[in-house]
Amino acid sequence: MKKKSISLLICMLFVASILAACGAKTGNEAAPAAPAPGATDKPKELQKVTVQMDGAAVPYYAPMYVAKEQGFFKEQGLDVDFVYADAASIVKNVAADNVQFGFPNADAVITAKSQGIPVKVVHTTYQRGLGATIFKKNKGITSPKDLKGKTVAVTSFGSPNYIQLQVMLEKNGMNIKDVNTKIVGTGAIVNALVSDEVDAITFSMLRTVELKNSGVDVDEIRSDDFLPSFGNVVIASDKYLSSNKNMVIAFNKALNQSLDYIIKGNAKAAIDMSIKKYATSSEGKQEITEKIFNDVFIPYLWQSDLTKKDGYGAADMARWQASIDTQKTFDTIKTSFKAEDLVVTNLK
Repeated sequence: MKKKSISLLICMLFVASILAACGAKTGNEAAPAAPAPGATDKPKELQKVTVQMDGAAVPYYAPMYVAKEQGFFKEQGLDVDFVYADAASIVKNVAADNVQFGFPNADAVITAKSQGIPVKVVHTTYQRGLGATIFKKNKGITSPKDLKGKTVAVTSFGSPNYIQLQVMLEKNGMNIKDVNTKIVGTGAIVNALVSDEVDAITFSMLRTVELKNSGVDVDEIRSDDFLPSFGNVVIASDKYLSSNKNMVIAFNKALNQSLDYIIKGNAKAAIDMSIKKYATSSEGKQEITEKIFNDVFIPYLWQSDLTKKDGYGAADMARWQASIDTQKTFDTIKTSFKAEDLVVTNLK
């Protein structure tokens, strides 16, 4: 028994020595590979935010869609969803923090602020408004003074376009009584012009491009030449801006990168993508949409002398104040306020 134990011990020591020899380094073996830089780092967590946009999905919202699809939002740490509503609802949802960002028409934002709704404009995306008085060239209209005695259609007496018409007339020595104002619904107002039911319409300048493209010989007088205004702007609630300033800055950076991408030669690609993935109801309208981008959005709405100096989304505070004061003058808001109380200019 004792001899068996000794033999077993000798065998165990022999096996152990073989295993040790196999595991020993010879000096020619490669060292274990070091982990790749960042391999153990967790992926950057994206902040989920929602932006609510005015109306419905249209290719004109391409800067938002491009910022998502090109990864500009993601690069800034944002995971962005899009939803839609009317402008008044957007402002209320933003103020209530139901959504983090809104993209409504600026007139609705001014109205909301005058009512004490706590929102801020954080990016003046559209540097000008879309309003214009459009007319057929055979109507003998070349200047606002030629509108005297003419029938001009607007969508309602409370619409921003109606105010724009009033201001334009007053700045040319007339008033609203010098024209025959007719109310025509949004869906019928362009046809009213085409069929000569009215002499002119005060509506969106995008229709000028569309009418010309369809062979109707029209011209326009842009409302912004008489009343400074803005189209869609980015808003956030006072509370969200105060507690998430970095997220607002990140959102603006991504949006600016998207605008730059589109403006510098990628309009067609942006339109094609937007229609395919988001605004499918605009299928077949790629060509006219590209013309509208090149004629209106790129040179006139998204850019100005100010943006060329201070960057996309810069705010002209004098123009903002003029827009606010005019709404008060025409009693569309009951309380005036300082533009600085609404528009943020120092986001850095």
